[in-house]
Amino acid sequence: MTALLLQFLADATPSPTPTVDCDGDSACMQFYDWFKNAKVAEASLWVIKPARIVLIVVLALILRAVLHRTITRMTERAGEGKIPTILRPLREKLPSALAEPTTLFPERRRQRAAAIGSVLRSFVTVTVFSIAGLMVLAELGINLTPLVAGLGIVGAALGFGAQSLVKDLIAGLFMLLEDQYGVGDTVDVGDVVGVVEAVGLRTITIRDGQGVVWYVRNGEIIRVGNKSQGHAVAIVDLPIGFAGVDEAVSVLRTALERFADDPAYADDFLEPPEVAGIESVTVDGATVRVIAKTTNDTHARVLRELRRRMTEALESSGIAATIAASRGLRQSTPSDAENGVRGPAPV
Repeated sequence: MTALLLQFLADATPSPTPTVDCDGDSACMQFYDWFKNAKVAEASLWVIKPARIVLIVVLALILRAVLHRTITRMTERAGEGKIPTILRPLREKLPSALAEPTTLFPERRRQRAAAIGSVLRSFVTVTVFSIAGLMVLAELGINLTPLVAGLGIVGAALGFGAQSLVKDLIAGLFMLLEDQYGVGDTVDVGDVVGVVEAVGLRTITIRDGQGVVWYVRNGEIIRVGNKSQGHAVAIVDLPIGFAGVDEAVSVLRTALERFADDPAYADDFLEPPEVAGIESVTVDGATVRVIAKTTNDTHARVLRELRRRMTEALESSGIAATIAASRGLRQSTPSDAENGVRGPAPV
């Protein structure tokens, strides 16, 4: 009876539950539920964690490659002009921009798309690998709370200390997205006027008319005047004194027609040059304005030739001599008249 009683008490007493050190790993606990063996479950950690780390790295590489390929295809399509309207620069959405033959050259569009694609790919690489790195550290059992808190403090400190740098980078990114200027453009950024030689996210390099190279930070540019986008207008103001306005306008129009028909300059005009009319009237007489719509590349040469031809037209017609004579008479003083000194005789 005693033996039976002891056996009954032994059967009734619950056996101690075996403990397993899975360090909170759900897969390890699942192995323990399957095999009911603590050693097998704990040994699985030596396979599960490395496998997870390898899987995280492989998935990060795959995700990075997919995103890079997507960005590359988008930028290539953008370089070919196949870009959604919402992503186009503002001026390309305007109906008038479609009629401008020099608004955006294919090579310029390709360079802009390549620059934007490079920035996006770098951003994707940093983001994907940062997240993957944090996940790997978590798999190794490292507490990420102090690390994230420390990175937050460092980020805040850098944010306050590098505000100008962040401002320059953001301004440079929007400059690329909006295509405000590019290499080869003649721009006016306030204190500097010249040709853009290099464009970066932080600075642009401009060479002025005297050959001086200027490095301008994008964040410091408040306004940009781009003289190389769209068309250019050559404007010449010609003083005609008090000569006959109708005669002067007729002479200038005849000279403009010959200029526009010149084969050496015919392709430089987007519209026929014209006499706009009287621009101003002063004590020296009237001033007539002549305008010509040209391409950006030929603006300077057309402007110089336009000045030369208009001056020759006024001189050959005799109007220039009339202007000089009238000015000579106006400049003679009363004292000169009393002394018998006269100005040039009118022609």
